Amino acid sequence: MKRIFLIGYMGAGKTTIGKVLSKRLGLSFIDLDCYIEGRYHKTVGQLFAEKGEDSFRDIERRMLHEVALFEDVLVSTGGGAPCFFDNMEFMNGCGTTVYLQASVEELVKRLELCKHTRPVLKGRSGDELKAFVADSLEKRNPYYEKASVIFDAEVMLTDADVEAIVAALEKVL
Repeated sequence: MKRIFLIGYMGAGKTTIGKVLSKRLGLSFIDLDCYIEGRYHKTVGQLFAEKGEDSFRDIERRMLHEVALFEDVLVSTGGGAPCFFDNMEFMNGCGTTVYLQASVEELVKRLELCKHTRPVLKGRSGDELKAFVADSLEKRNPYYEKASVIFDAEVMLTDADVEAIVAALEKVL
């Protein structure tokens, strides 16, 4: 029985890496945000807007505990999931946590391309986006750094880069 939790900031590659890595390891893949959306029939953005962050984080915690009961699974968490309640300690207690780490500059490059799909980033660009990411990452790093494995996911431009990261993670896991 194996449980792996991928954590890291939005844009770090949790879903991209998770899909490939789970196939390689023969594990089921669960994107926690997608799981929540499937259960509640609303997007994460809608849940945030309707219920507020505190209620969303409670939903997220309950769904995390639910998927952690599954066997042979790789879970890609939302970027904030490790930072609330005892989620990080919980994940470390029932599986292996992997922090996909990338620099502020690299995260900003990635997020510039998809900021229209992420409500918290709408309307932010350039220096404002960089400051937001830097501030958020500084607050979240103490949680992320509790991971069992801290892995450099800085270079992820091509499919070959993704394959290299997955191959390296396979050796560690």
